[in-house]
Amino acid sequence: MNTMHEFIDIVGEDNFSDKIEDRIPYSYDASINVYRPDALIWPETAEQISQIVTIANQKGVPIIPRGAGTSLSGGVIAIEGGIVIDVSKMDKIIEIKIEDRYATVQPGVICDNLNKELSRYNFIFPPDPASSSVATIGGNVATNAGGIKGAKYGTTRDYVLGLEVVIPTGEIMHTGAHTMKCVSGYDLPKLFTGSEGTLGVITEVTLKINPIPLHAMTAMATFGCLEDAGHAISETMTKSNLIPSVMEILDKVTLTSIRENTSLEFPECEAMLLTETDGYTWQEVEAQMMVILEIFKKNNPLAIKTAKEEKERMELWEARKTAYATLSRISSGVLDDVTVPISKITDLLTGIQEISQRHGLVIGTYGHAGDGNLHPQILYDSYNPEQVKKMEMVESDLFHLAISLKGTLTGEHGIGLSKADYMGLEHDKVEIEVMKKIKKALDPNNIMNPGKMALHF
Repeated sequence: MNTMHEFIDIVGEDNFSDKIEDRIPYSYDASINVYRPDALIWPETAEQISQIVTIANQKGVPIIPRGAGTSLSGGVIAIEGGIVIDVSKMDKIIEIKIEDRYATVQPGVICDNLNKELSRYNFIFPPDPASSSVATIGGNVATNAGGIKGAKYGTTRDYVLGLEVVIPTGEIMHTGAHTMKCVSGYDLPKLFTGSEGTLGVITEVTLKINPIPLHAMTAMATFGCLEDAGHAISETMTKSNLIPSVMEILDKVTLTSIRENTSLEFPECEAMLLTETDGYTWQEVEAQMMVILEIFKKNNPLAIKTAKEEKERMELWEARKTAYATLSRISSGVLDDVTVPISKITDLLTGIQEISQRHGLVIGTYGHAGDGNLHPQILYDSYNPEQVKKMEMVESDLFHLAISLKGTLTGEHGIGLSKADYMGLEHDKVEIEVMKKIKKALDPNNIMNPGKMALHF
């Protein structure tokens, strides 16, 4: 029997397609990588995925797990063809157990939908990627997604208690627990979190959830010098004896694009910081913010504005939310997410500017400054071969800069295809070989998302 017919027998004709018009939208994600899969499958149960993976493993057919396709690193691209398993139909919230502080969901549940349901109980799943209105929990886990509140609340890995995973043999594995603490055996949930679909297909996730803080306060500060903004960030995160729930930065290039493409108004400056404190009393929230603002004032701000009311707070956040979109209106762009130790944030900011000037390409930088995770967005003409070559050199220099500052290639977007060639910059040969051995032990036929993370064998 033809392999494709075997897959149809498992999921039905309505949940399978190899039509070109269906495959084309699945040939790309939010990165610049483009490869077309051979077919698409929309399973509805872990048992169906188990059967699909079993056949794929026997026949040597590549499997690419996919959520919403918002990957910025080519993580869901079928570089070797094969079958995309789209988990969007597995979108049930299975259980919310407030008394035990966990929620169990299928991988296709959209982040914002989960938080909307949790809000009924005054709880939240804190990681909040910019794409949370469409991104899935399965994708969050696969990439260990973060977001603007990462400095205080961490990334997805900090909230994964347990997983159900179909491993490459087709077996269904249950790992982890429903408890806040578990040191029983190897920490397999953490291994699969951030594995980018290279070790199995995630079919169920149990997440730790937090109570929603009752109050929040937001402040915006503008600076005429990039170094002043960088020092304000470092001092807040290391000398204030507190951790703001948010600390974001937008540079001059980003702010100019926002000013020119929206109705938002703010003074010309080299950088803008947006920060937030939260807590359970106004006294607590305001006391934290006053400490941060005193640090800002010591670093020569041009202006400072605060907001307590929700409407005013959202107005301050509007600039940050439009950063990616407004820069993308200018030209094609590649969005990276290099991360450095907090004390090196100023060096990263100024280094990005120097790289931009040296290569003659515009870079708009913004991101999660509170945990050292910046998003340089390289603007270039994708139809101009010379500019494409410059973009590639800029990316290379950005990665080398981050590593030279004892940083990492990625804080939340993942390695995927886009950064695979640079894995050797960050990881020594022994570490990469250990990763390859883990991959080979679980996936000896290399069917799970092959070609990603430089885990070739």
